[in-house]
Amino acid sequence: MMPNEQKLPLWALIGLGASQNIGYGTLYYALSILVPEISRDVGRSEQWVFGAFSIALLAGSLAAPLSGALADRIGAGRLMAAGSLLAAACLVMMAVSSGPLTFAVSLALTEVVSVAVLYATAFTAIVQAGGRKAQTSIVHLTLMAGFASSMFWPLTSWMHDFLSWREIYMVFAAMNLAVCFPVHLALARLTTSAVSASKATAPTAAPVRAVANRNLLFFLMLFGFAIEGYALSAILVHMVPLTQALGMGAAGLVVASLFGPSQVASRLINLVFGRELPQRWLAVIATALIPSGLAILMLTTPSVPGAILFAVCFGLGSGLTSIVSGTLPLELFGKAGYGSRMGWVTSAKQMMSAVAPLAMSILLAGIGVVPSIWWTVAIGTIATLAFLGIVMTIQLGARASIPEASSR
Repeated sequence: MMPNEQKLPLWALIGLGASQNIGYGTLYYALSILVPEISRDVGRSEQWVFGAFSIALLAGSLAAPLSGALADRIGAGRLMAAGSLLAAACLVMMAVSSGPLTFAVSLALTEVVSVAVLYATAFTAIVQAGGRKAQTSIVHLTLMAGFASSMFWPLTSWMHDFLSWREIYMVFAAMNLAVCFPVHLALARLTTSAVSASKATAPTAAPVRAVANRNLLFFLMLFGFAIEGYALSAILVHMVPLTQALGMGAAGLVVASLFGPSQVASRLINLVFGRELPQRWLAVIATALIPSGLAILMLTTPSVPGAILFAVCFGLGSGLTSIVSGTLPLELFGKAGYGSRMGWVTSAKQMMSAVAPLAMSILLAGIGVVPSIWWTVAIGTIATLAFLGIVMTIQLGARASIPEASSR
């Protein structure tokens, strides 16, 4: 069986699903539960801790392109195995940090290392080892990893009843060592051999052939993902207070709770009905759902049914975006250099996601809730137009190639 015809083994997919849940849960989601005790322990405000986390995310976004290039060069599995060891070490450093400075540095290092073990590198491992079924495996992985927050928010809260935040991070370090490292080490054998085999064979053409300006496609893709990342993060961090400020009171928490299930539902729907849909069109749909949901919220407020429809649309858009961030680069440019492209996609999304909460806070204080949300609607619409630009660029390139082919 040729490398491009192989299928990702089931054990590898399930193992990656477990490692992504643990990775996102321990390196990202758990912090929000532990912030109050951390702030008291290090002698700084909760806002300071969240600010340190935003800076850490920015540091991670700057490291993502290098991580993607390394995944292409040495194999994503090998990088993820090393990343698991480093992630565990960074969590231990956080747990034993003696003050605010050492905590902030440890947190920044943790987010830098996280880009080597989370979605972007996991998608690259699937593409390297998964052959022609890689796109379907990416959808399967996002479905399995969609439960990270649902698992680790309550788990962290339960552990916090009898463990300190430092002890919890020591447990999380052990989880990365005991579960993630063996999975990634076993996966390294698959991806390393696949990378070696691909270097020995001639590169294949990308699924979308050179009928379009590849540099323009890459720019539109990065721009679209960056702007979409801003719109998502700006609203997600402030979702509950925003709905309450619009007059929904306690119902705002119920509305926000629908976001997670809607994310998972979007991946199930795509798995069942979206197999034949080009990923560039899925990107348009996913991104359009975000400003559409916000517009529904604003046009129906303070209606709770309208807010529920907003949360469902917003969750569907977020869930589908997680998929297309991995499948769209594969459709547009193929397997060659996929890791590097995923690194840049991750960098663009994470950088904007890191600055969005602060930017939204400034907007809310400066112009109020309603104008700030409409501003985010406009931002999300621009992202949708960027992905529509990809569709149009490909279609125009295809039309231009028809006369050229017929004249030969």
